[in-house]
Amino acid sequence: MRRATFRDQTVDYAAVGASQAADLLQYPPERSMPAVGSWRIGSGEERFRKAAEDLLSWRVITGAGLEVTDVRPSSDPGYTGVSFDVDGTPVVPAQREPDQRFTPDGIAYVSAGATAHVHGRARGRRADGDYRVIFVAEEERRVAFALGTVAATIVSGEVLFSVEWRDDDEVWFEVRAFDIPVQWSYRLFRGLVKRRRRLLNSAYLRAVSPLFA
Repeated sequence: MRRATFRDQTVDYAAVGASQAADLLQYPPERSMPAVGSWRIGSGEERFRKAAEDLLSWRVITGAGLEVTDVRPSSDPGYTGVSFDVDGTPVVPAQREPDQRFTPDGIAYVSAGATAHVHGRARGRRADGDYRVIFVAEEERRVAFALGTVAATIVSGEVLFSVEWRDDDEVWFEVRAFDIPVQWSYRLFRGLVKRRRRLLNSAYLRAVSPLFA
């Protein structure tokens, strides 16, 4: 059962922002299972802008078959999130502070510190939990955000979505995550955690790649 006051709670894991670490696969947070996947999804500015819009409007998640509800911006307008440089040193994330935007369904766009409930099934894998947006980065050629779990019931941890328009004009989509098993079956059979992550990432890719449109 979700806690009615979840938006006032902190995330339920210690390594906040670790999904951004360059050495995530080699040195994942304690008890977690890391995963990093990246895919070329096209080229050019138009493709980049469309994919960035898919990220910030939650389309990367809803297009995967999951439902995003109860989205609420941070109660602290000064919250900027957590980010790291290539050496793992915390820095202030690069971002803009645009006016609050909404999807055609009236859902607030992704913003640092916002909270949301995600539930449903993506490629057969169940998701049901409360999340907080750890950070949002809107740069000239890269857009990204990370979600962290609040009172998780299946797996605890963090997932980062990013789209980058590289100097060679190619556009790449990347998912970086670390999962800590919470549900008893995932704690007992850790291979299920890896399979769940692979299927979820595949669903996210289908949501942003024109190959599956």
